[in-house]
Amino acid sequence: MKTIMVQPGTRVYLAVLLLSAMNTWAATSAVPTLPPLPYPRDALVPHISAQTLDFHYGKHHQGYWNNLVRQTAGTPLAELTAAQIVLATAGKPDQQGVFNNAAQVWNHTFFWSSMKPGGGGKPGGRLLAMIEASFGSFEAFRMAFRDAALAQFGSGWVWLVQAGDGVEIVKTSNADTPIAHGKHALLTCDVWEHAYYLDYQNRRQAFVETFLDHLVNWDFAAGQLR
Repeated sequence: MKTIMVQPGTRVYLAVLLLSAMNTWAATSAVPTLPPLPYPRDALVPHISAQTLDFHYGKHHQGYWNNLVRQTAGTPLAELTAAQIVLATAGKPDQQGVFNNAAQVWNHTFFWSSMKPGGGGKPGGRLLAMIEASFGSFEAFRMAFRDAALAQFGSGWVWLVQAGDGVEIVKTSNADTPIAHGKHALLTCDVWEHAYYLDYQNRRQAFVETFLDHLVNWDFAAGQLR
């Protein structure tokens, strides 16, 4: 290996050039990162394992994010949020791939916030009143939400959305999302198999009931109310 000798003054000059180049790169280059989980990966144990979050967040969610960054690089969409990209690409067949990845980034980020350690039970205040007015009782809502999740054929999502002064349950397939249809989401449960298969295998009902009884973040849902 050949060694190149430089004078001390030259070393200083090269160091300044290198530092200048690094500062310029930092100012002009953005390295997108996946939105972080709102809790540690083992925070939902025993209801959702750290292994599930390692795969669900670390592989699936990360994969959608990586695809979205790649697909939008060098385009005006790269300057938008995931929600803005969803709205900009919804219903456009030539942008279906971008829509799918943007929607999955947004859906998953919303899903993580829809849960918390020690969650579940009933909401309170205005949200509970809206649920009871719309469904007759909280228990009737719970059953309707569970049944909607079980009725979703294949991959998808079940949502609680605000509808005026009330609330309603909607389902979306694959990457579809309520915000693409002008609906205002309050919480969601992911019923893609990768959301629960490591912990619950094919027992989607057990997963959804656990979500409702032990995981759902009603404080987050109430905070979304208009």
